[in-house]
Amino acid sequence: MAAVELEWIPETLYNTAISAVVDNYIRSRRDIRSLPENIQFDVYYKVWTAGLLSAPAAPLPQHLLHHCFQALMDHGVKVASVLAYSFSRRCSYIAESDAAVKEKAIQVGFVLGGFLSDAGWYSDAEKVFLSCLQLCTLHDEMLHWFRAVECCVRLLHVRNGNCKYHLGEETFKLAQTYMDKLSKHGQQANKAALYGELCALLFAKSHYDEAYKWCIEAMKEITAGLPVKVVVDVLRQASKACVVKREFKKAEQLIKHAVYLARDHFGSKHPKYSDTLLDYGFYLLNVDNICQSVAIYQAALDIRQSVFGGKNIHVATAHEDLAYSSYVHQYSSGKFDNALFHAERAIGIITHILPEDHLLLASSKRVKALILEEIAIDCHNKETEQRLLQEAHDLHLSSLQLAKKAFGEFNVQTAKHYGNLGRLYQSMRKFKEAEEMHIKAIQIKEQLLGQEDYEVALSVGHLASLYNYDMNQYENAERLYLRSIAIGKKLFGEGYSGLEYDYRGLIKLYNSVGNYEKVFEYHNVLSNWNRLRDRQYSVTDALEDVNTSPQSTEEVVQSFLISQHVEGPSC
Repeated sequence: MAAVELEWIPETLYNTAISAVVDNYIRSRRDIRSLPENIQFDVYYKVWTAGLLSAPAAPLPQHLLHHCFQALMDHGVKVASVLAYSFSRRCSYIAESDAAVKEKAIQVGFVLGGFLSDAGWYSDAEKVFLSCLQLCTLHDEMLHWFRAVECCVRLLHVRNGNCKYHLGEETFKLAQTYMDKLSKHGQQANKAALYGELCALLFAKSHYDEAYKWCIEAMKEITAGLPVKVVVDVLRQASKACVVKREFKKAEQLIKHAVYLARDHFGSKHPKYSDTLLDYGFYLLNVDNICQSVAIYQAALDIRQSVFGGKNIHVATAHEDLAYSSYVHQYSSGKFDNALFHAERAIGIITHILPEDHLLLASSKRVKALILEEIAIDCHNKETEQRLLQEAHDLHLSSLQLAKKAFGEFNVQTAKHYGNLGRLYQSMRKFKEAEEMHIKAIQIKEQLLGQEDYEVALSVGHLASLYNYDMNQYENAERLYLRSIAIGKKLFGEGYSGLEYDYRGLIKLYNSVGNYEKVFEYHNVLSNWNRLRDRQYSVTDALEDVNTSPQSTEEVVQSFLISQHVEGPSC
């Protein structure tokens, strides 16, 4: 007798288990977060297909969605590209539809593009926003002008994130065109986000004076009804612009309030909070609070790994920032294992998801090269030393070429790479080449930043070291050391960490020329410096400083604007 064909086939044990979790979703939704990410994705997918996500009690947290999304990307499912392509095709189909259909598509595009942008998939987000912008141009009316401005702001953000700076400039000009149209019809769109993104663009290109001017304009646009995300981003950008202009008090007030605002509004596990922490770490590093900078960068990395995990660009940038701060922190001790680990992680992630000539690789390679050079100097095996120095050389040259391609010769970033090559050539005992690189770096930095900038002091100190330790040009070395010290004291005070290397250099120099009175003098100066360092930065936890904010956002903004005496550009 033939077997009877089953009309129902039981589910696999795995699917049955997933179904059981979904049946008890309301009670177990918090426990789901502890499951492996692939299982989380299956649970949430089944929750969605069961229609449970429409219930107010069962929202899908965005940070979990990012985690599930990243899991798919890590497993080779190019879901970001598929979604962007599908949306773009959909937009081309509805070009002839009525305005309501296109408006709905634009709103969907903002949500999809925003998610992809937040997740760091900038190229795919750019494709989505370009499709939205195309729909906006099909109707020459006020509503779509407002939408076009918003498209441009979002487009400028993803192009900044993806280092497409030339396209970013075009995007800003297009936004201005729509702003002018609105203005002629008596309408105004808030410009805070747009000006903030322009500030970010100019900052990335090392146009620090312009970035500072536009951050003032962005701050003027902060109003009571503005989304918190926009306020936080403007405060962050303004703080960074203040840091590079050495306006440290202003930078401190802005970034601390941004950190407080982000944590208070978004929570301590949100990507936006990690964004503010990275900029807080940048501030701390630049005011010479290096130990706390490392701790803050580590906290930011922990959040980004928790939210995104895997091979994600946001995780890579956090690794790179932590690598550099760790390198600076351990420079005297020579313990670079942790710094090297994070630098290699950053490079590994970036090369996995971006082209090998992407500009983001320039800074990561630079950091790794700096670390390798220091490891090589301390290495007792000559063969290993030469191998490490050659690897560092290749990395520096690659970084220099990427920077010159993106920014040209006359740029601070390019000058930094010349300076790094100068230091490396000194380690490789190629002293003439080292001198040439240092002089080139100083000339570019002086013309762009002025005679008394921190970056100039760094390069001047490095050239002094070359003359002192390897070329016996003691008069030139002394003059340069004293200049570097004067700049460091003026900017950071008597306890600045970089002064140690200049003081030790002068002690060696005066020993070499037999000026023992000066040797004794600078030994005393160095002892006083050490005592100052011991007393400096009594705060043991930089995050304790931002648990509360003594001022409201309005007070912070007004305090900043009142302190300005520079009239910014107008749009």
